[in-house]
Amino acid sequence: MELSVQLKFDQYPHRAKQVLLLLRETIFEVAEYHGIDDLQETLKWGEPSYLSKKGSTVRFDWKSKYPDQFCIYFNCKTSLIDTFKELYGDVFIFEGKRALVFNLNADVPWEPLKHCLSLSLRYHKIKHLPLLGA
Repeated sequence: MELSVQLKFDQYPHRAKQVLLLLRETIFEVAEYHGIDDLQETLKWGEPSYLSKKGSTVRFDWKSKYPDQFCIYFNCKTSLIDTFKELYGDVFIFEGKRALVFNLNADVPWEPLKHCLSLSLRYHKIKHLPLLGA
């Protein structure tokens, strides 16, 4: 893990750190499953961010202003959130066209989330397909 990202994780409260480390691991698993070998981990806007040339950036963060939640952010200029709403409108909580919002103390719906992460990490290859090929 890049040092700046590690320092960010070290700032999170224990529960947030646990969940976000699991999210990080999931992002890498999804990338590996799809053969994405250029995944970069960095900080963007002070938040852990995951980039691939074939995809759209995935960012996430926990903020003290909302201590019981964390968010996963997607590029609002893509069709990702609209697609997620179409596929999983009854599963996720959305913040506009940019984020999925999760309760830190609730179960994360990992399988639908993996699918959304997959669509984002492959976005540039599938953006021309209806519902991103879902």
